Amino acid sequence: MNRTNTNLDYPRNSFSLMRRVYRHTLPGVRTALNEWRNLAERIPDAELRSQAIASIDTKKFHCQGGSVYACANPAQKDVLLALIVAFQTISDYLDNLCDRSTSLDPEDFRRLHQAMLDAVTPSAELADYYAFRDEKEDGGYLTALVETCRSCISRLPSYPLVEEKIHYLVSLYCDLQVYKHIRKDLREEALMTWWDHHKTNYPEIYWNEFAAATGSTLGMFMLFLAASDPALKPEEGETILDAYFPYVTGLHILLDYLIDQEEDRIGGDLNFCFYYQNRTETVERIAAIVMEARKAVTRLPAPQFHRMIIEGLLALYLSDPKVREQPEVRRISAKLMHKSPLTRLFFLANSIWIRIDFRNKH
Repeated sequence: MNRTNTNLDYPRNSFSLMRRVYRHTLPGVRTALNEWRNLAERIPDAELRSQAIASIDTKKFHCQGGSVYACANPAQKDVLLALIVAFQTISDYLDNLCDRSTSLDPEDFRRLHQAMLDAVTPSAELADYYAFRDEKEDGGYLTALVETCRSCISRLPSYPLVEEKIHYLVSLYCDLQVYKHIRKDLREEALMTWWDHHKTNYPEIYWNEFAAATGSTLGMFMLFLAASDPALKPEEGETILDAYFPYVTGLHILLDYLIDQEEDRIGGDLNFCFYYQNRTETVERIAAIVMEARKAVTRLPAPQFHRMIIEGLLALYLSDPKVREQPEVRRISAKLMHKSPLTRLFFLANSIWIRIDFRNKH
């Protein structure tokens, strides 16, 4: 899938990518998050205010990572950055509301996540997102995030060509958030029933890997980027979806779960890495997913850009301070980093520096 008729300007190498990240996207993310935090501080309800602020303060690196996709279209970087930050902020806020919820009602979780579907469906009528919970007064915070996404989407020339694909990924994401946050004794059965509806389409992965893949926003961000290209062809949305889901997105979330194992054990939270039999299987499966992800993105234009995304994910997660605190995870990380290409070592150094830089400025 090699196109020359495109308005996208993919970074050609890791140095070009990081130059754009430091010069444009990180400052843009910082500015956007500060604006959303200021709005979050004015939320009337104390619980909603607390979770909105915490989601920004503790999960800002999600927006940092997602902003990389804005690097590939400098002409539309401001629109893409605003969209990615607003959409990811919805995701992180709702995740906090469900993870630390005063409710275990699947109807509540479903209605909350309707905000994500409405954010990517410009024609949809906005819902009452807090209809099934006691805390309701957010001062218009969630609606403002949704409307910002829709405003940005209206400026993406090829959005109609990818809207169905984005809706598919967002729908899967919402399903996951409902099933994984309900009562602990109901979670696995709900997840397995859900898997039964999808497993024939993904026979080469395990159920926990499918569930992990649905929890990533990276495929959505790549489709946002594609939609910013007026030269996009109708069939290219499907190619992007197939290249990113389930392997790139699965790698993203499995790495997240990998480094969170200790805190999830303590908190009694669901973790999809717990379903591997032992360390050997964990390494083998994640390594296989890395290999499949690298292979899948060769079908895309500028495959080196997507390969840098994959190496960046490995560097970002495996350099996290949580890894050093968990001997078993440290050993798994060492095996995954074995035979590391130079690009991953480059991103490893940069991801450590970005964490320090962002922490110092907040």
